[in-house]
Amino acid sequence: MSNINLIIEERAVNIGKFMVGRLLPFRQKRMVGPFIYIDHMGPVQMNERENVDVFAHPHIGLSTLTFLFEGSMMHRDTIGTEVEIKPGAVNWMTAGKGIVHSERTPEYLRHSSKSMHGLQIWVALPKELEQMEPEFFHIEKEQIPAWEEDGLQYKLIAGEACGRKSPVPVYSKLYLIEIKADTTQTVKLGSELYGESGLYILEGSIESEDNVFAPKQLLIAKDSKLCEFTIRAGSSIYIFGGETFPEERFIDWNFVSSDKALIEEAKQKWIAQKFDKIKGEENDFVPYPAPKR
Repeated sequence: MSNINLIIEERAVNIGKFMVGRLLPFRQKRMVGPFIYIDHMGPVQMNERENVDVFAHPHIGLSTLTFLFEGSMMHRDTIGTEVEIKPGAVNWMTAGKGIVHSERTPEYLRHSSKSMHGLQIWVALPKELEQMEPEFFHIEKEQIPAWEEDGLQYKLIAGEACGRKSPVPVYSKLYLIEIKADTTQTVKLGSELYGESGLYILEGSIESEDNVFAPKQLLIAKDSKLCEFTIRAGSSIYIFGGETFPEERFIDWNFVSSDKALIEEAKQKWIAQKFDKIKGEENDFVPYPAPKR
């Protein structure tokens, strides 16, 4: 019996001057554990006139995780954070009751050729923490647990698994694991995982139960305890998941909550521009999207 419950193909989505590959949410699978939203950004090459400029926009009820493979971005937010993220580091922003942030190409790169490639992830907060005070943490590449085992390179980007714990301060039981293979190997992670589990193939391929799966595919497992597959040489994959929440989560634009009233309140607050402003970016913001006709 196959352990793959669902195969999700990466879908191209325009998020304003920038195309991404959307993985979650999906109509047949809204969440995997606490993971509610995953975008694959790039890879994109930009010339000296092209830059990433994601203007100020709000969030509630979630944490965002940014992980780059290539490029650099400057994060600014309304709690005073201003930090550049580079490949291998993690930006972890918890919106809680509300935060506004922007993401842009750093000033020193704006007039040169550059690349951008990475993952943008949203993790829903437990119900009792949806209205917590907003926070931001930057974790350097060197702080992320990394190890080699049976010819494979592992990184525990966030959460707990494999007897290790990432310093990313998550608020629920979850894991985000990077696995890279120089040679073809068998991966047996079943006893290390828990809750729901998904596997995203960034590069290369994996083989499971005589089926070969290719890049830009997200595989949802029926049972994380049965996680065994062959990873081909030159492949990079990401396994993520964790314990599910008992309550449903709703999404409206950038807002996530178990309570629709909180989402409506945040929506009206943003339309009225009553969220805090990012210093120096008071006039640059993303408006609430107009209804589709």
